[in-house]
Amino acid sequence: MAELRYNPLIKDWVMIASHRQNRPQMPKDFCPFCPGSGKVPDDFTVLEYDNDFPALSQNPPEPDPVENEFFKVRDAYGKCEVILYSKEHTVTLPELSVSHICKLVDLWVERFEKMAQDERIKYVFIFENRGDAVGVTMPHPHGQIYGYSLIPKKIELELESCREYQEEKGHCLICDMLKEEQAFGKRVIMENDDFSAVLPFFCEYPYGIYIISKKHKQNIAQLNPEEKKNLAFILKAVTGTYDSLFDYPFPYMMCMHQSPVNSEDTSGYYHFHIEFFPPMRSRDKMKYNASSETGVWAHCNPTAPEEKAEELRAAYRRFLEKEKESC
Repeated sequence: MAELRYNPLIKDWVMIASHRQNRPQMPKDFCPFCPGSGKVPDDFTVLEYDNDFPALSQNPPEPDPVENEFFKVRDAYGKCEVILYSKEHTVTLPELSVSHICKLVDLWVERFEKMAQDERIKYVFIFENRGDAVGVTMPHPHGQIYGYSLIPKKIELELESCREYQEEKGHCLICDMLKEEQAFGKRVIMENDDFSAVLPFFCEYPYGIYIISKKHKQNIAQLNPEEKKNLAFILKAVTGTYDSLFDYPFPYMMCMHQSPVNSEDTSGYYHFHIEFFPPMRSRDKMKYNASSETGVWAHCNPTAPEEKAEELRAAYRRFLEKEKESC
């Protein structure tokens, strides 16, 4: 079964993908993403790999006959891709060179543009899940890209907020948010010429960094070569900072927010950024999304962003020292 079912309470669609329960448990000594598996080339730097068990497909099955006048169903149209960061099984994003990450950024751009050619796809979501704490079962370094036939609810809400702000103030909401963070300063973790990494004023997670483009760009495909290089720099630095925080591979969800495709023009008010959702609130304690967060979206951050930003800046300094020692 693979279909979308409508939730009229929140005007959103839910992916029903029961076929994914049949995914085989991989043997401990086998990785399909490693050269020699028969699934990937014998040599590669970064690689796109079509998901073997996609929740969305460009040739979706007919939905089950469960629709009626009240319950609505539509086909699970879309695309699910795996993006392999390296042929090395145990390397992680912050361990890759900047030049290597630049090739990853180029591949993200290539896949974004390719998915956007399908007029039925309305949103291209680039993301990475890292670590057992967020349910990762395949340790080989990789991220994913989903192409949705609908704009996801959170992005829809962001677009609406940004549009309303632009109509009222005449400015981009995210541009102004970044200016406010830079003026205050205490929540800025690091910067380069094209990107800032901040722990936002309103962050829901103790260590939930946002990477925000300093220029008003809408998606990753609009970045010029220098901006792509600086994105690679700051991705390496942010993930390396996370690993330096408690001296272990830090789990996170990395979510790239960018303009919809094959939809209305959002260039006047939407702004490219990346949101991190790390589940740890301290070295050995997790921040769980319990009833308040899950049931009514009323988030509670049990820490002060200004204090956690100082922790992150200290971890960033340790990361830079390690980088110098390894050179």
